[in-house]
Amino acid sequence: MKKKLFKILKILVLSIIALIIIALATLYFSLNEKLPEGQSGAEADQFALKIQEAVQHDKYMETDYLQWTFRNKNHYLWNRKSNVVEVTIGEVMVKLDLNNPYKSSIYENGAMTVSTEDNTIIENALANFNNDSFWIVAPHKLFDPGVTRKLVTLEDGSKGLLVTYSSGGTTPGDSYLWKVDQNYLPTSYQMWVSIIPIGGIEATWEGWTTTESGAYLAPEHKLLGFGIPISNLRAWNE
Repeated sequence: MKKKLFKILKILVLSIIALIIIALATLYFSLNEKLPEGQSGAEADQFALKIQEAVQHDKYMETDYLQWTFRNKNHYLWNRKSNVVEVTIGEVMVKLDLNNPYKSSIYENGAMTVSTEDNTIIENALANFNNDSFWIVAPHKLFDPGVTRKLVTLEDGSKGLLVTYSSGGTTPGDSYLWKVDQNYLPTSYQMWVSIIPIGGIEATWEGWTTTESGAYLAPEHKLLGFGIPISNLRAWNE
């Protein structure tokens, strides 16, 4: 009796695993898209400049402070003048020096700490900052060092901007295809990134808001229909 029950359970488990594999394969082949071809040059650069004009890039560059909370757990206060950001995750706060990350300082429950884990904590804070800040300031990073820009013709005949980061950040090589409205304000981008195995997944950029500094930022995003919570967003000058 036990052998028979074990055999039934084994068949059931294998069937469930097979169904999961089939579902994942179906999802992959239905959603996965190849990285599109595009044309680099002056036209692509002009398109990028129009995006930056739409999001008040000049005001962003003049912004002294930027703060936000990502997914209700990662808290950031970025002093853009000194390029030091306070990254608070749980009870640990890292004063992350973006110019010299390993010169950053670590605090736990308000007290500065030193341990053999410091480099790991700093690297984790930097990786989180690189990811979480991108959902805030990506349209302002179109001309970062190592970035290539290509103009792409979309399926509906409109134009999009394919941006590839060949260096910098935590995952160099990632690409994003920006889609914009008639005023060149971003509405979404498709992603070809190392942390997502499916190419071309689309995320929205919504809720554009003029901040205190005048920079235009979008705190609302949806990915596969699910929201990416960003709160406590503020940008200001002294």
